[in-house]
Amino acid sequence: MVTDSPLFIGVDLGTSGCRMVVVSADGQNIASVMEELPHSQIIDGHRCQQPADWWNAIENLFKITLTQINPELVKSIAINGTSGSVLLIDDKGMPISPCYMYNDDANAATANKISLIAPENSAVHGPSSGLAKCLTLLEEYKNKNIYRCITQADWVAGKIANDFDFSDENNSLKMGYDPLKHQWPKWLEQFNCLKYLPSKVYEPGSPVGNIEKNFASKYGLASDTKIIAGTTDSIAAFIATGSEKIGDAVTSLGSTLSIKLINDKPIFAPQFGVYSHRLGDTWLVGGASNTGGAAILQHFNQAEIDLLSNNIDPEKITGLDYYPLTSVGERFPINDPALTPRISPRPTDDLLFFQGILEGIARIEKQAYDKLHELGAVYPTQITTMGGGSRNSVWLKIREYFCHCPVVKAKQADAAYGSAILARNGYLKSKN
Repeated sequence: MVTDSPLFIGVDLGTSGCRMVVVSADGQNIASVMEELPHSQIIDGHRCQQPADWWNAIENLFKITLTQINPELVKSIAINGTSGSVLLIDDKGMPISPCYMYNDDANAATANKISLIAPENSAVHGPSSGLAKCLTLLEEYKNKNIYRCITQADWVAGKIANDFDFSDENNSLKMGYDPLKHQWPKWLEQFNCLKYLPSKVYEPGSPVGNIEKNFASKYGLASDTKIIAGTTDSIAAFIATGSEKIGDAVTSLGSTLSIKLINDKPIFAPQFGVYSHRLGDTWLVGGASNTGGAAILQHFNQAEIDLLSNNIDPEKITGLDYYPLTSVGERFPINDPALTPRISPRPTDDLLFFQGILEGIARIEKQAYDKLHELGAVYPTQITTMGGGSRNSVWLKIREYFCHCPVVKAKQADAAYGSAILARNGYLKSKN
């Protein structure tokens, strides 16, 4: 698409692929390109990816994308990455270790040490936290010339800016960063890790600096193209929906159910997996349940789901009190590792049973927002929804009934698009 508008690039570093989106000043999607990534590997028991694979994908995306636009019109770039994915680098930015990915939980010994020192409301608890991975890596590679322990998004942004000593508050949260005081907390000194953490941590959307001059020259970008502090992949997807007011909520309903809500103050309730990320002048509060589409697929295949959905009358509630889970254990809105799935009594009518499961998941969604409200958040004024569950129009009506507020399908939920919007907003902020 030919345009003379200023352009902004967003990059989403996903688990299986890397996506780049270019938007214009009015938010129009000008270009979108995807590059697959190799599958994660298990190395010494850890779930890992190789940073070189990300960079190969990034370079390919720039080569392809910048043939579709005028590179000189690009004003800023923002990167998002998977939350809590961590690697070690030397003082040249070269990886010393593979990246321990967001879903690597082989750090139990380190997590136990953290639990003895870190405040209860910190996001660093658990074997898959960024800090648990960081401390594990520092121990495993202690004989190497370590400069920094940084996140996936930090490294890619650092390659573009030739600066490996900055991060953003969202990606740093699970590393122990305190977004209320805007600093690394002093209790981290007990782990002797502060010297390895980025010295500069920006609010997401803040201008960091210009891209590296050789990188700019290689791709024909202007030398004053800005790097904007990024965010995590899930927050970028939230931004993509256009939700921006206090009370705006987003439910992602795929295999599992996760919710995020814009609130005027942060809420930390680690016993429910509830944490808060800074989002401009507001806070994004969220939690995740083990219920979701996977619990439906245990009983019905997609063809059956489509057929049965066409025959549901969403105004006739079944009254079945189900709590659909794929296995024992729930984290939010109920924190009970021994909670068993409740899907009985099962009626002989498959349609009634299926509708009861949909209602059960809708009820859990309502309970999740109620729990956030109980913890001090506002109740949603509107829920925007994405994921596979958002495509079922009958289910949307059922969810509206239980949640007592409008539930609308997201027009846009691409995390790369959300990063591009963040890049745009950050650039405009720098001009004001």
